[in-house]
Amino acid sequence: MFEEIYIIDCESDLVMMLREKFQKDKTFRFKNIKPENIDIALKNIPDLMVINEKSINTNVLELCQKIRENEDNSITPVLVLLQDDSQEHKLDIMKNNIEYVISSDSSNEYIYYAVKNITRLLSVNRTVSPLTGLPGNVQIQTELKKRLLKKEPFQVLYLDLDNFKAYNDVYGFIKGDEIIKLTARIITKNVHAVEDSEVFVGHIGGDDFVAIVDEKVNHDQICQNIIAEFDTEIVKYYNDIDIERGYIEVCNRRGKIEEFPLTSISIGVVVADKKRFSNILEIGEVGAQVKHLAKTTMGSSYAIDRREEY
Repeated sequence: MFEEIYIIDCESDLVMMLREKFQKDKTFRFKNIKPENIDIALKNIPDLMVINEKSINTNVLELCQKIRENEDNSITPVLVLLQDDSQEHKLDIMKNNIEYVISSDSSNEYIYYAVKNITRLLSVNRTVSPLTGLPGNVQIQTELKKRLLKKEPFQVLYLDLDNFKAYNDVYGFIKGDEIIKLTARIITKNVHAVEDSEVFVGHIGGDDFVAIVDEKVNHDQICQNIIAEFDTEIVKYYNDIDIERGYIEVCNRRGKIEEFPLTSISIGVVVADKKRFSNILEIGEVGAQVKHLAKTTMGSSYAIDRREEY
């Protein structure tokens, strides 16, 4: 994935320096943009904007304000290389929701690492679910690998929703997203309620979640608590007619009406003894199997895989 970085500057020295510094990393692309052409940068929504105040012919505060007022770039990070290094000027810029300010007299090495570290943070943040704020696949895999390397037993809960696609078809994706956020809150609340235990909750994507807890944690209690709270809250996302009859009606591709039960949650629990798994793929395979077993039961349910291998 390429990192598009726009340098707002009337000169080309800065962009040339950065291209030279990043020449071994082909994922970075630097483009020089003059302040009067800022609208081009805003339309393209770069990954990072760097404003060199020392060599622009525009008021930097007005420029920052224009960037932040653009809806598409409201969260695009901006680094300002300051001409005026006073505390008052720094505050004026940061009041425009600008995240990073450094002196334009900083060394090339300093500017290089500032850009490099900001983009590294962006890369990390992309692995977090924008919908739920939970860690994504990269962090989930890292956490599982860490647990395996520790050679201590742990437990993995794989969770997803039943009949969720039918809900989206009837109620729409916006309301469907609200159910995803509800699910994330319920899982996080009940997993983090465990005391004296190292726990982790991640969002695989869509309606799929994972939780990792220590061996001593009572997985039965966690699953029961999640299911009880989910089943209580989920009915609030249906109209009275669907709640009363206990199902929703969806027209299939053939024009026939199909009935789907209200959305429920299924949980598959894998007890990972210290000698059982050699890699995270094996854990995922067993997790898929046991979650599938939970889905064979109507309504919200959980199933546990306790097999031991020595």
